[in-house]
Amino acid sequence: MSLRIFNTQTKKKEEFLPIQEGKVGIYVCGITAYDVCHVGHARSAVVFDVITRYLRYRGYEVTYVKNFTDVDDKIIEKASRERKGITEISERYIREHNEDMEALGVAVPTATPRATEHIDGMIRLVATLIEKGLAYGVDGDIYYAVEKFPEYGKLSGRRLEDMLAGARIDVNDKKRNPYDFTLWKASKEGEPWWESPWGRGRPGWHLECSVMSQRYLGDTFDIHGGGEDLVFPHHENEIAQSEGASGKPLARYWVHNGFVRVNSEKMSKSLGNFFTIRDILEQYHPEVLRLFMMQSHYRSPVDFSDVALNEARQGMDRFYSTLKTIRDLRAAGVERTDPSGESSEKDRELTGQLQNLRERFIEAMDDDFNTARAIGYLFDTIRFLNASLTGKKAEASASALDQTEKTLHEIGAVLGLLLAEPDDYMRLDRDREVVKRGLAVAEIEASIADRWSAREKKEWQKADEIRKSLAARGVILKDTPTATTWTIA
Repeated sequence: MSLRIFNTQTKKKEEFLPIQEGKVGIYVCGITAYDVCHVGHARSAVVFDVITRYLRYRGYEVTYVKNFTDVDDKIIEKASRERKGITEISERYIREHNEDMEALGVAVPTATPRATEHIDGMIRLVATLIEKGLAYGVDGDIYYAVEKFPEYGKLSGRRLEDMLAGARIDVNDKKRNPYDFTLWKASKEGEPWWESPWGRGRPGWHLECSVMSQRYLGDTFDIHGGGEDLVFPHHENEIAQSEGASGKPLARYWVHNGFVRVNSEKMSKSLGNFFTIRDILEQYHPEVLRLFMMQSHYRSPVDFSDVALNEARQGMDRFYSTLKTIRDLRAAGVERTDPSGESSEKDRELTGQLQNLRERFIEAMDDDFNTARAIGYLFDTIRFLNASLTGKKAEASASALDQTEKTLHEIGAVLGLLLAEPDDYMRLDRDREVVKRGLAVAEIEASIADRWSAREKKEWQKADEIRKSLAARGVILKDTPTATTWTIA
């Protein structure tokens, strides 16, 4: 089965055929750098991180470009309130964005251009659009004349006559049509500006992505992505600008991720219902947040809640517990093979399960990057492994255990999961849960020591009462011949 991608423009899944065999160019709209990132930003970042990882897993050479908007009304407003320059504001939040992405395990894109680095290119694009009769100036402002671009609305499926002015569209008397959008804004007092043929000013928001995508990927590239809120007007306007100037399609495939919702509403700063990435990562391991995002198909909305995050946490606990079991068996020097030297039946069964996982994983991801189904297959394999590798009848050779761990890491790496050492993951997860629940590690350890002492004295009732008391607070004990370990349920 070949890779198929849902194309927002055609509203159907299409076979993925890159422009250049073996290579893929992706452009994704990044943040406007005026505030810290919230979980909605994390969704888009994780979605396109996984898409990029999967394409590379399948052998493609990927050029992934994701921009920063570092000049914009919101940045200017924040700079004015704080009495700082826009560069200081944008640099602060770009730095914090990068820290959040690193914490989430999001790989750094191939290129991360900033709008202010490409002003000259934006001025040239505006000049081309004016020359082609697609743009006009009024008092130093330059507007795109949407009626001059017959295909306007082809991405969103809207008809021009039915459209209402969307977000970031300035409706004023200067425009020939209320739906015309700003390409270049004349300078206002106290605002940053650049020299242009139309006087001092700064670019409109939509302009930057047309210029930066062309700079790094050419007039036409493979995949353009972003959140579904960007379909109109931002991506619609990008198409008008880029295709109006070049006469060529901007992107072959348009990919948009669904919203993160809180109480059925989109998570956003404007609604005040957002949770920052760093706040969530104080309470949950980054891979828990990634798993939460990926358990829904990228085009579907995800409902954000503590219940959903705790379910994802339990899922990651199962993954890492299985990895730890494999590590422990290897450390114990288990080596069970047939005397003939041939693979045991258990090994052959295990090998078949791992091969089946690879095949089903690819089948799911080839179907429009269906991480939800892919993760379901991974859980199936984890259940099989837990049944096969635990208990008195557990049988697996060292080589089979090595292959099992390698396969889990192979699949996990595509999803950005299972990248930590099992012991480290469990310790950090436990520490977070202890803080969240207001427990005291010293008190728990003291109770465990008392229980161990009671067991040595054969005071079984007392030992059982301590275990039950800890369990009531979510502390789960695991006894070994030499010690007792604990986790938080």
